[in-house]
Amino acid sequence: MDSAKDYLAINKASWNKKVRFHLESDFYDVAGFINGASSLNDIELNLLGNIAGKRILHLQCHFGLDSISLARMGAQVTGIDLSDKAIEAADDLAAKTQTAIRFICCDLYDLPNHLNETFDIVFTSYGTIGWLPDLDRWASVIATFLKPGGRFVFAEFHPVVWMFDDEFNKIGYNYFNTGPITETYSGTYADRNADLNQEYVTWNHGSAEVLSSLLRNGLKLTAFEEFDYSPYNCFRHTEEIAPKKYRIQHLGNKIPMVFALMAVKR
Repeated sequence: MDSAKDYLAINKASWNKKVRFHLESDFYDVAGFINGASSLNDIELNLLGNIAGKRILHLQCHFGLDSISLARMGAQVTGIDLSDKAIEAADDLAAKTQTAIRFICCDLYDLPNHLNETFDIVFTSYGTIGWLPDLDRWASVIATFLKPGGRFVFAEFHPVVWMFDDEFNKIGYNYFNTGPITETYSGTYADRNADLNQEYVTWNHGSAEVLSSLLRNGLKLTAFEEFDYSPYNCFRHTEEIAPKKYRIQHLGNKIPMVFALMAVKR
């Protein structure tokens, strides 16, 4: 099998298998979410601001916790994801939380064939662009669905993090996009003991690649920040330095772990 050619099928199967374990994990705390907890973090909330009445497109939404959290804040939300199992779970959670929201199952690049409208905000966050081979196409989709003056809000793990091996002991990967990275994993970031053994295909994207793709597609950068912590305990050898702030214990604050940005469609 040509992993690069068939990355969509490989990654869709991978995410479909993760859904059940993620729904049952302490990491996602679905029970707490159903009872009213928000899944959003200060990093993205500070960029989003007051979203009451705003129309938001949430790209790569997994099973919809952030999408529903945005809707609970008064936004009209459409969430999209590649995994049909994730979208089924998202629809179920929307029903359980009595949240009016729309979910669409499709590949991000194919979204213009499934949706024909524009939004006040396009939002995506944490562990998303690594599954995409071409950020120019990604930025083009974002620009397509933003109305003039609309905002793109993005929070993501820093590309420096993806240079390290899983133990954060050495540089194992290229900072730049040098092509597909095909690997297998056991377990999942939300449950390391999950009975999963699945192939996946990812790409590394440096900061310049991210920013240039947005600029080339008619977006103006209005905010860019870097953070020396992750709001999620999803890496090995972490320590919690404050509530919902995790660092790699032996690296401390020496590396950036997350970046966030906002850009406006010209």
